[in-house]
Amino acid sequence: MTGLFDGVLDRGPVGPLTDDAAWLRALLDAESALSGALAEVGLITVEQAGAVAAACVADRYDPVALGAAAAGGGNPVIPLVKELTARVGEGDPEAARHVHRGATSQDIMDTAAMLVVRRAGRALHADLLLLNADLRDLAHRHRDTPMPGRTLLQQALPTTFGAVAAGWAQGLADAARRLDEVLTHHLAAQFGGAVGTLASLDPHGPDVAAAYAARLELPEPPLPWHTERGRIVEIAAALGRVCGAAGTVAQDVVLLAQTEVGEVTEEGGAGVGGSSTMPHKRNPVAAVSALANARQAPGLVATLLAAQIQEHQRAAGSWHCEWLPLTDLLRRAGSAVSWLRTGVERMHVHPDRMRANLDLTGGLALSERLTTDLTPDLGRMEAHRRVTEACREAVGQDRDLVDTVTERLEGLRTSEQVRALLDPAAYLGAAPVFTDRVTGGAARTGPPGQGVPTAKKEIHER
Repeated sequence: MTGLFDGVLDRGPVGPLTDDAAWLRALLDAESALSGALAEVGLITVEQAGAVAAACVADRYDPVALGAAAAGGGNPVIPLVKELTARVGEGDPEAARHVHRGATSQDIMDTAAMLVVRRAGRALHADLLLLNADLRDLAHRHRDTPMPGRTLLQQALPTTFGAVAAGWAQGLADAARRLDEVLTHHLAAQFGGAVGTLASLDPHGPDVAAAYAARLELPEPPLPWHTERGRIVEIAAALGRVCGAAGTVAQDVVLLAQTEVGEVTEEGGAGVGGSSTMPHKRNPVAAVSALANARQAPGLVATLLAAQIQEHQRAAGSWHCEWLPLTDLLRRAGSAVSWLRTGVERMHVHPDRMRANLDLTGGLALSERLTTDLTPDLGRMEAHRRVTEACREAVGQDRDLVDTVTERLEGLRTSEQVRALLDPAAYLGAAPVFTDRVTGGAARTGPPGQGVPTAKKEIHER
């Protein structure tokens, strides 16, 4: 069933990997792996393990009913195990006696969480790499396109749109790299029994735990981590970083697409970006939607950080409060990245408007360059004084800056030389070099150390 807000807040490949069916599949995968591990160690027969595995089919269970029944014991594993045991018992009563053997509910829930994170996280990582390739391509195309650099939302010195897009790409590449590290090194199976000792399986507990982790292809931790929630925090931080990097891009696009700025537009065709009341509107809806998802991450991350403090061997509430924030954080990150990919595909870049905006200051934004050029002749302080006075006069008397500066320099520079110094396209510093460091100097190349070429839809420019 599709929710009212899912069109905006549930987009891309991550959503279906974090829904009720995905969680139920992960819970049953954990139960099936446990039975297989018990058989591997010799505590039950292979046939009994097979009977349990045969009953671990997600579409045979109703997540809504399990959720309602979870109120009795405080988690959905308890009613799931009850129903699973009954189903196994219909065909093999002896096998049914061994369902969930040695485990506690948190073992199955935590392990399922790791499976959900791995599956959804890998889909998110793949989408991030594609987005990164889109942005590197955009950066390469606009390596030398001058635009205003802005600090505190005001025009500062010129930069290039290539350098801006390269900065976006690098932020997302770093976030993708950290997510990959967490997915590779910080997930782990959970199997400790009631208080983390596996006493009911003694002396076979460690062997069962090792076989259980291997079957799930999850790392085996040195010991159970029921109340040591560092893994959850690492996941939360990595997902929060993804949302931060994606949100930064989305926020920039929203600002650049303002009517008064107009340096980029999002053009998705009929029915995209419109208003319910104003026919003329062309809203950057993909960037807005990406931002809406990304901005929810800090609260979700904070909840998971707060839940890290837990009591004794099993927590009273802190563990339970992780389930929805973790799920939502995966969805928000996945939706933000998916929307941002759409926004980049729809993006039209307007170099002429960028140049026109650069010219709005009449050269004032290049005053630093004038001072630098004059310093060998006048010394820094005197050069700064003359340029400052010229700028004030040009603004105060609405005069041309070139004429004003030329007069105050008293023959040190011709008007042609001053005009050349005030050309924003000639004062881009290392912006093209920095862009090449991210793009490799060519379109569709992987970020440093990543190597992920991808075919891409054309990014429109005009």
